[in-house]
Amino acid sequence: MPVKNRFAELQPEIAAWRRDLHENPEILFDTHRTSKLVADRLREFGCDEVVEGIGRTGVVGVIRGKQESERVIGLRADMDALPIHEQTGAEWASKTPGAMHACGHDGHTAMLLGAARYLTETRNFAGTVVVIFQPAEEGGGGGKEMCDDGMMDRWNIQEVYGMHNWPGRPVGSFAIRPGAFFAATDVFEIELEGRGGHAAKPHETVDTGVMAAHLITALQTIAARNADPVDQIVVSVTSMESSSKAFNVIPQRVTLKGTVRTMSPGMRDLAETRIGQIATGIATTFGGTAAVDYQRNYPVMVNHEEQTEFAAEVARAVSGDCADAPLVMGGEDFAFMLEERPGAYILVGNGDTAPVHHPEYDFTDEAIPAGCSWWAEIVERRMPAA
Repeated sequence: MPVKNRFAELQPEIAAWRRDLHENPEILFDTHRTSKLVADRLREFGCDEVVEGIGRTGVVGVIRGKQESERVIGLRADMDALPIHEQTGAEWASKTPGAMHACGHDGHTAMLLGAARYLTETRNFAGTVVVIFQPAEEGGGGGKEMCDDGMMDRWNIQEVYGMHNWPGRPVGSFAIRPGAFFAATDVFEIELEGRGGHAAKPHETVDTGVMAAHLITALQTIAARNADPVDQIVVSVTSMESSSKAFNVIPQRVTLKGTVRTMSPGMRDLAETRIGQIATGIATTFGGTAAVDYQRNYPVMVNHEEQTEFAAEVARAVSGDCADAPLVMGGEDFAFMLEERPGAYILVGNGDTAPVHHPEYDFTDEAIPAGCSWWAEIVERRMPAA
């Protein structure tokens, strides 16, 4: 079965929704306009229940099939944008300086709205669909907040499915993998304390700049010399700030910030332990001190075996193929939902575009029929009407 004809018909209208969202990006939990637009659309479609304010600004819509059943499936899309200044030059470019849909959440939201419209029109399934529109995927943990609000139990969601567009894959094609898929995303901050002084008299100081230089290099040995080479781990220092901005002053303090990406609990534990040990050791060696703050953010996103195979089967039915996806060292807070319920997360091709989180990125509207068809077919195949 290729894409559903109904979505080919609806594609221009769904694309218009998407472009409106793109013009009006909202960051983290401040998705008030987006959330209202989503809730209004769901009510227009005839959803049996629409609830706002789940996970602060999340929206949930409930669609009951034409036959009763205890089966309940959740479908999730993210709504938030990124704090990036857009450089696409598109007619529908962001009208909000410093904010843009640089990850395609506008496309995800529009596609799930399209699927919701079709499912309310046809109701050709036995059971209940819960469409989930989530804020704050980009670092805010909106998925966790919706789960913490009791979403899964409130609607008795038994399985949950999500989707992300993927630049570099052919438009409308799919890719997926079982097990660990997206990395855990942790952050750290290390404050190095020395003894500041005149740059012409380094012998009278404890140089935090030298400490920082050695530490940045040494942190790379966690991946190179502490981790098993077959395990995935990334340790990146992304910021260095000092207590002095002058050319002739050795600063009293230097603060390093960075991120750690891992694919297993063991590697996560290793990274946290070694960052603390290495920072303390190097600071002590040079006569200073180190204070380490390590924060665990999104966990590893793990696709469940059975649901992944089913999701791939549906993708093959829609597009004719479903490739094996690579491991992704980026994070995804759909991980919190997959910790609470079995389910799967799939990639849909966005074509030859700029990468996500790039100021020239834009979602490809030609992917809409395939994405909508996959979500609708998940429901109709998993909960078939007699």
